[in-house]
Amino acid sequence: MEKAKMESGSDSLSDERKVVHSKRLNSKNVSKTPAKSRRIIFKKNRPIKSLRAISTPINSERLYYKGSYFTRGDVVSLVDASGRVYYAQVRGFLQDQFCEKSAVITWLLPTQGSPKDRFDPATYILGPEEDIPRNLDCIEFVCHAPSEYFKAKRSPYPELPSKPEIGVMWTKSGPKIIPLPLTELSDSD
Repeated sequence: MEKAKMESGSDSLSDERKVVHSKRLNSKNVSKTPAKSRRIIFKKNRPIKSLRAISTPINSERLYYKGSYFTRGDVVSLVDASGRVYYAQVRGFLQDQFCEKSAVITWLLPTQGSPKDRFDPATYILGPEEDIPRNLDCIEFVCHAPSEYFKAKRSPYPELPSKPEIGVMWTKSGPKIIPLPLTELSDSD
């Protein structure tokens, strides 16, 4: 009888071990991420994806880059792959998280009287504004420009229109009290 109890006891003990063993190997309880296991200590770190470069506007009027100062409103030149020179005016500056500096430009279009070998400000007109910033490595300084040059939007001396603009004139409706001079009242007596 004791043998029977021992045999039945050993069976129940092995059943308990099977249950515990099956819980350990259950796929729901096993960690799938390597961060939860102890073996991750000995493994190399996985490469982390870098963040996109975030550009931030620079609020200053001037920017120092590679030995020269760039100012908002300056005229700069850009050279294309075929060697032709194009001119533009700087509208603003941007700097990304890696301190790479770039400028937002407005293209200057040549007229028929523009010389081909140099820049003459009197012969160029404003062109399209570009929204994509250009790296300052590909920009070369040409000349400084006054604030009202090429109709800058932030001019300290705004231009007045030569003729009145057609539009709606806003007025205040309702009765208006007009004070009379005292001399008219004394003459009527």
